[in-house]
Amino acid sequence: MTHSTRTARWGAAILAGGLALSLGACSSGGGGGADDSAGLTVMIGSSGDAETTAVTDAVNSWGEANDTAVDVVAASDLTQQLGQGFSGGNPPDLFYMSWDQFQTYASNRYLEPYAQDADDADAFYPALRDAFTYDDQFYCEPKDFSTLGLVINTDLWAAAGLTDADVPTDWASLQSAAQKLTANGVTGLSFGPEYARIGTFMNQAGGSLLSEDGTTVTADTPENVAGLTEVKTLLSDGVLKFPADLDSGWSGEAFGKGAAAMVIEGPWINGALEADYPDVNYTVAELPAGPGGKSTFTFSNCWGIPAGSTTADQAESLVASLTSDEQQLAFSDAFGVIPSTESGAAEYASKYPENAAFVTGNDYAVSPVAFAGAATVITDFNSALEGLASGDPEAILADLQTNLQDALDTANAK
Repeated sequence: MTHSTRTARWGAAILAGGLALSLGACSSGGGGGADDSAGLTVMIGSSGDAETTAVTDAVNSWGEANDTAVDVVAASDLTQQLGQGFSGGNPPDLFYMSWDQFQTYASNRYLEPYAQDADDADAFYPALRDAFTYDDQFYCEPKDFSTLGLVINTDLWAAAGLTDADVPTDWASLQSAAQKLTANGVTGLSFGPEYARIGTFMNQAGGSLLSEDGTTVTADTPENVAGLTEVKTLLSDGVLKFPADLDSGWSGEAFGKGAAAMVIEGPWINGALEADYPDVNYTVAELPAGPGGKSTFTFSNCWGIPAGSTTADQAESLVASLTSDEQQLAFSDAFGVIPSTESGAAEYASKYPENAAFVTGNDYAVSPVAFAGAATVITDFNSALEGLASGDPEAILADLQTNLQDALDTANAK
């Protein structure tokens, strides 16, 4: 495939896929794509200096061992800058590909499905392989993962007379604990009014937004209604409040301020609490099971390689180094992520037992729905969830059913 052919196809695909681009707004932090004559360019979306330094050091170590110059670009807006690289026909040789963008990129055929035949393909959690599989092909190796857990303020827990035996394991015990914790200006439970949190209740009820074969939207099923109704009940009983109702930007802030005794969040809350609320004592439990069993969401990025890239072999070699257990555990030490391989995650859980619940959750976790075109519909769904306290779960899900099915039909027609 020639450079000009790739440029035309990538540009058309990005526009067709609806990725938001502002070609004149290239950030000083990153910009162009790779130049084959200058080695490899790796583009990441960094959480901060610790991640940037750790990834750069790991990449440079591989580069020195393989006599290859590598430039690491920490994008200030990864979605925009990656899209600009593809539309200009000059994408980076290797890049973070987020779970919510993957289906759009894969369906428009501008990712190389290198992971399908990788020697370590079976080392990764099945849920993570599924997240980066399109049309039955495992495209790109996940670099790490996060799941959601129930984060509990242990001081408020003890003050309410609760013990380890009271840690919620089902919806009834979650309701009971939240009720006992709701007192003296403290709300028992908080999480964001969004599908990425509330969707876990729908899954725990036995629901899902898609059929098992991914061909039909199943948003308005009785199971999903039951999950949404459970959240509405918690709101109506006053034991759940969304962060905005606690004068907080997100549930981690509400938790840190002591306005909420329990929150549903991922391991990123650890760093936030350490930085802003170091005196808060807490523990993490698995999310309680619903009538359909246990469920949580998993979130990840993979290492993406452009389709038809002339540097694919080098990029794959670099990915193999970056996803090794040894390197992923070094990343865990540096900036707190959980390894994407089952063996690496097991070692992580042993080393960081306080985060074991996040690791265990990935045994039954699923990825949020993320097919091409779904994001806009989910944004509208999130807006409806903000009014769930006075809303009708059946009506909210009926709208979601219609809109998400339309988006799926459009995606499948490509």
